[in-house]
Amino acid sequence: MIRINNKVDPTNAQSQNQHGDDTIEAMSSLEVETASEPHPSQSWDKNEKRTSSEGEAVPLRDEKLLSSYDYELPKELIAQTPLSKRDSSRMLVVDAPTHHTHSLFSDLPQRLHPGDLLVLNNTRVIPARLYGHKSTGAPVEVLLLEEQPNNCWLALVKPGRRLPPGAKIVFTPRTEQQQSPATTPCTDGGNPPIPPLSAKVIARDEATSGRILHFDIPDGMSWESLLNEYGQIPLPPYITDSQSTPQQYQTVYAQTPGAIAAPTAGLHFTKQLLEECQQREINQAYITLHVGVGTFRPVEVEDITTHKMHAEWLQVPQSTVEAIRKTKQAGGRVIAVGTTAVRALEGAAASGTLQPYCGKTQLFIYPGYRWRVVEGLITNFHLPRSSLLMLVSAMVGRERLLNLYQEAIAQQYRFYSFGDAMLILPEARLSHIYSNRQGG
Repeated sequence: MIRINNKVDPTNAQSQNQHGDDTIEAMSSLEVETASEPHPSQSWDKNEKRTSSEGEAVPLRDEKLLSSYDYELPKELIAQTPLSKRDSSRMLVVDAPTHHTHSLFSDLPQRLHPGDLLVLNNTRVIPARLYGHKSTGAPVEVLLLEEQPNNCWLALVKPGRRLPPGAKIVFTPRTEQQQSPATTPCTDGGNPPIPPLSAKVIARDEATSGRILHFDIPDGMSWESLLNEYGQIPLPPYITDSQSTPQQYQTVYAQTPGAIAAPTAGLHFTKQLLEECQQREINQAYITLHVGVGTFRPVEVEDITTHKMHAEWLQVPQSTVEAIRKTKQAGGRVIAVGTTAVRALEGAAASGTLQPYCGKTQLFIYPGYRWRVVEGLITNFHLPRSSLLMLVSAMVGRERLLNLYQEAIAQQYRFYSFGDAMLILPEARLSHIYSNRQGG
């Protein structure tokens, strides 16, 4: 829960309704059963125990307790609309174990060293939110989650309880969704009519409370073109009054479609800023991680070590692996742009050595994690009790991170997806949990 002046924010992505239907707003309660990668516990402090040798319960340290990741945020600090100039956002620079300073994101090249490597996530957000109706005329909302074979998608639907297998959904084009009820579509020879789009519920997915939908694709039409006509970019539920355009919820380097949410740390970059980094010999490499519900799904267990992450698809190409190896060999630092880049790189190194990887990861990073690849981090400010807050805590420590958040609140930083940034430099990280800088 986000606590805003001691009240629960009903728009929060972690406000959990007991019915699966309402996860379409919450983007929570998802659990997809997948084959996991090599278990990440080999990267944690193996001295952590929850029971004594006699079988008696041992109290967990604070960093292992969900309630230790709570903080109060004034609602007015939740950014609703991005700044018109991406790199004019503020940046809290954590540059030493006990020191930080305030800056602007446009100053990033001056904060890094020649020879450093930025690793960015080039996923592209798809228009995954669809609106339509049943044969009775009752409205239906769909959030696409994961593509399946044969024109099928795993999706969250609302109201799901009224959409059993066999039910049909007829979708409404985006242009008609934006018209007022009194508006009559133009039929006098303007743009050609939009082909119809419908889907049939073929199964219920018990793990997610979602549905498997089979889409009826008209002959001669591509799925991508239909999705552009019918779908909308799904903004997070805590953004309730935004004047943003769809392009403002994409990074300037977005390339590979598949995400249902943006890797928001990358939203601060402009093409000019990336060019300035290159001119200063700050190199860039890319991974792809399709941001899904796993990024936003709330941690619901008090012992966070028992939380199960939802799997997300990623690809770390050979070119990025080589760029990282060369950077480390030359004494440069690897700076991940966003928590999704962190999960991709550390997930690809789960075997002990960074390798090219294409598949899914369920890696959950929390305090005690031993870093293999990432040395610094650019990130936004995250929701209380979220797995993202725990990941950043693994780099600088939970208490220090929450103190930095209080400083950001006092300085009126803007929070969450359209908000300001934090730069954690390698010299500020918890050095005792970083294993070494060799071998990836």
